[in-house]
Amino acid sequence: MRNITISSERALEVIKAPQISEKSTFIAEKTKQIIFYVSRDANKTEIKSAIEQIWRSQNIQVKSVQVVNVKGKKKRFGRYLGQKSDWKKAFVSLKGDREIDFTDVKLFEDK
Repeated sequence: MRNITISSERALEVIKAPQISEKSTFIAEKTKQIIFYVSRDANKTEIKSAIEQIWRSQNIQVKSVQVVNVKGKKKRFGRYLGQKSDWKKAFVSLKGDREIDFTDVKLFEDK
């Protein structure tokens, strides 16, 4: 993956939130990957740059990014049939034995 630079605003648009569930916790412990909800138009290089930029105070380096497009479930609302929105998630592997502290996000400070 090549390194690109993105703006702080775009970094916040790309990374929406970490996925916190029993399954994601199990994956994090077993394979050392962190799962994020990401923007549907983001690619792997943007996701890597956004994570490294948001948590640059912790000196986070991304080793690899795997992306999955998830289809929204079909739901019935009374007699009407609807569908939840499609979304994208990213499995991020970090270099070394690093862990992300989600409480320490310093995005808009001077470089």
